[in-house]
Amino acid sequence: MEIFEQYESNVRAYCRNFYDVFDRAKGALIYSESGKKFVDFFAGAGALNYGHNNEYIKQKILAYLESDSITHGLDMYTKAKREFIEKFSQIILEPRKLNYKIQFCGPTGTNAVEASLKLARKITKRTGIFAFMGGFHGMSLGSLVVTSNIQKRSSSGIALSDVTFFPYSESPIDSFDTIEYMEAVLNDGHSGIEKPAAIIFETIQAEGGVNIASPEWMLRLRELSDRHGILLICDDIQVGCGRTGPFFSFERAGMIPDIVLLSKSISGYGLPMSILLMKPELDVWKPGEHNGTFRGNQLAFIGATAALEYWEMNNLEQSVKYKEAFVREYLTKQILSLHKGLTIRGAGLIRGIDFSNVEDERITQKVVEECYQNGLIIESAGRKDSVIKLMPPLTIELELLQQGCSIIRQAIQENINKVLEVESYG
Repeated sequence: MEIFEQYESNVRAYCRNFYDVFDRAKGALIYSESGKKFVDFFAGAGALNYGHNNEYIKQKILAYLESDSITHGLDMYTKAKREFIEKFSQIILEPRKLNYKIQFCGPTGTNAVEASLKLARKITKRTGIFAFMGGFHGMSLGSLVVTSNIQKRSSSGIALSDVTFFPYSESPIDSFDTIEYMEAVLNDGHSGIEKPAAIIFETIQAEGGVNIASPEWMLRLRELSDRHGILLICDDIQVGCGRTGPFFSFERAGMIPDIVLLSKSISGYGLPMSILLMKPELDVWKPGEHNGTFRGNQLAFIGATAALEYWEMNNLEQSVKYKEAFVREYLTKQILSLHKGLTIRGAGLIRGIDFSNVEDERITQKVVEECYQNGLIIESAGRKDSVIKLMPPLTIELELLQQGCSIIRQAIQENINKVLEVESYG
């Protein structure tokens, strides 16, 4: 550890909670240098939906490397890119009747966010953006503008303007109709808020604490955007690529965003890649107007193509639904009964256990640490980090899924018992 502390910047974060030196990984298991085995309920913050070193994807990447094919191509035409576009259109876009053009952005999700905001402003000639409380869209300057966390926003060092935040669908403000309020703001010439270029939203706020937008709310948001000529951007970076069951998380609402952002698991293998999907009429870019040296990550194209093949061959959507049913039942029957203040929510294989009504502000940190000590990697999220977020690889074996859930239950039970003891002695 000393070499990391001596030479690596203080900005490092995940290693402060998961502090072993990791060496190998396969499927839903990670091994430390010392040989300790961990079940992974973190999945690279959503970048490893298909598991660590997925064998099918790995062999495709190895074969490509062995062939001395292009490994860096900027945005030039390459065979690897063509095969990804063909496969993505065939497996994902065409069956869903989605007419999108594809923009390859810089390698991280935040770059796709930046591109979408630039594009929306270019199209509409307006500067403002509507975003939502609890939303997270990245840590680069443009993305921080639409990220709501005050602590993260303060890292910018400058004022972040041209954004208006509204309560999210599952708002902590009871009986508040966000869509109705947005409508009033847009129709009132004295609201002090100008019509924005775009509305950016997540169907599930993962970093925000696994807050879920209802299908009805998303449909109303789509209708509001249409009425007022506002572009609707869906940030599907963390909960897309099958995390909720369907490939896109917005499919459950039966609505189509104007722009969709994908990154994290789109490459299938944890390789850097991000894309922006836009309706054809929105493609008003001039050549090179948004570019980047690594927007043509050829190995990511190979991994992404293989991941789509794997998705189709293994009927992963049905597999996720089966595992979703197990996790939902387990959390409902085995976790909720541990304390009256607990709540659970989620979709597919992203689930949140909310401790915000438990009288111990540090309980989630204690549970996460105990899980780690017992061989499970899992993180907390949301306001005051009060939600434990379950996000295993979609390919996880049921046995490991059960094992991980059992570790969570044990850790919660032990720490809840301490809380109950304090409450009883009042």
